[in-house]
Amino acid sequence: MNFGKTVRGVFVLCVLVLAAGPGENAVTPAQEVPALAPSQVVKTHAYVSLDPVPRGKAFQVAVVVDINEAYHMNSHTPSDAYLIPTTLTPQLPAGITLVDTVYPPGHDKKFSFSDKPLNVYAGSVTLRLKLAASASASLGDATLPLTLRYQACNNSACLPPVKVPVSAQFKIAPAGTAAHAVHPEVFAATSSK
Repeated sequence: MNFGKTVRGVFVLCVLVLAAGPGENAVTPAQEVPALAPSQVVKTHAYVSLDPVPRGKAFQVAVVVDINEAYHMNSHTPSDAYLIPTTLTPQLPAGITLVDTVYPPGHDKKFSFSDKPLNVYAGSVTLRLKLAASASASLGDATLPLTLRYQACNNSACLPPVKVPVSAQFKIAPAGTAAHAVHPEVFAATSSK
């Protein structure tokens, strides 16, 4: 056996394999799960349905939650009692009442760490609060502090649950003030949920 030819053959084979790129089962950097703190898994955006919000009028606040593509989070109605549901909790200012909180349905998805499919949110999800401004609501600028609580998981493990602060700003106007709908792209897309 010629040792020189064997070494050259192995070298050429290695070059060809590397040039061909990663195989089907290889993990490329794009497939690696980013190491994120639980609070970094989502980005939130808050929207108010009316501008301004007249006293005595119903309105909505929507929180759009964009979830990192390598993660998902339990829905508001997770598959098992031990799983932490996603919740949105307002700290209502005086004169603002909560009528309802609307959570969209999750999607059932199977993961290697669970025997049965789990009900989760992935990608982007919109949570809505139906609110009303009373006749005694303070006029002028208002802030609605919110707490988004969720547990994020990737395809192999879950992070600890976390609470993320979100806030919505709006203006309270006297009763009878003309108000116009804003952010129709957000509220029209969620009206059927």
